[in-house]
Amino acid sequence: MNTASAPYPIGTPGTPWGDVERAEWLSRQTRQRSYESEVLSVIERLRSGFDVEEYGRLNYGTDTYPLMAIRSPDWRDDLPVVLITGGVHGYETSGVHGALQFVDQHAADYAGRVNLLVAPCVSPWAYERIHRWNANAVDPNRSFCADSPAEESAALMRLVAPVADRALLHIDLHETTDTDETEFRPALAARDGKSFEPGEIPDGFYLVDDSESPQPEFQQALIEAVEQVTHIAPADDNGEIFGSPVVARGVIQYPLTHLGLCASITRAPYRTTTEVYPDSPRATPEQCNAAQAIAVCAAIDYALARQ
Repeated sequence: MNTASAPYPIGTPGTPWGDVERAEWLSRQTRQRSYESEVLSVIERLRSGFDVEEYGRLNYGTDTYPLMAIRSPDWRDDLPVVLITGGVHGYETSGVHGALQFVDQHAADYAGRVNLLVAPCVSPWAYERIHRWNANAVDPNRSFCADSPAEESAALMRLVAPVADRALLHIDLHETTDTDETEFRPALAARDGKSFEPGEIPDGFYLVDDSESPQPEFQQALIEAVEQVTHIAPADDNGEIFGSPVVARGVIQYPLTHLGLCASITRAPYRTTTEVYPDSPRATPEQCNAAQAIAVCAAIDYALARQ
């Protein structure tokens, strides 16, 4: 386990990584699960009821990954667009499978009411390696910007661009895990030549609103829906979750566009990032997937009711 007293095993403390360190990091990454069998096979089964398209292709060494999107089969230009994204951080499993579960179990409920556009696994290389970054040690969820350094992010932005101005809702499905504290935040500090400051992993579900355009009632509607299947993360002793002030029960805020976060890629009036906690002894993988799917349903219901 990496701690503040145990430097990350790659690089020199206080010095940002160069090509040598990034290559060493990449050499340590191993495939631990299959995008093809766990994700693409599910998408294939959904073809009978939805339009499925390849919107890009990642090439990392000898590995090639098709980037897949699922659309409503009855797409109509007069209907609002709902964007659902998962797996921007590939290791956040319920983001991927929660998005697929929504399509499988709930999408038909919204036929003729919204146009659904779902990108369930934005970062398949990282999905297979259970990692936060892509193969270049770049975080896709800090890369939704012009001239993006992450092809995962650039490809998604190209997919969404034609509907970005017409989107009613964008919900981006994520997790916060114990490995955020033991691996990914220490790796980030090492990569950037900074000191790792230990934090506290919140036990439960929470949401990230846009500090530049908050929608507090919308966020609370999702919290109330999700707490039917999993518990909501409390604030810590400082009134914070992960170093950010809790502005309402289970809700913090980030400046989405400033940070290059996925939830900034449309002009949708309703935007949120879910954060499920899969390592809690009080939550099962099934509950985590259900929480994501229920959050999507609650988001769409809220947005449609205020059309």
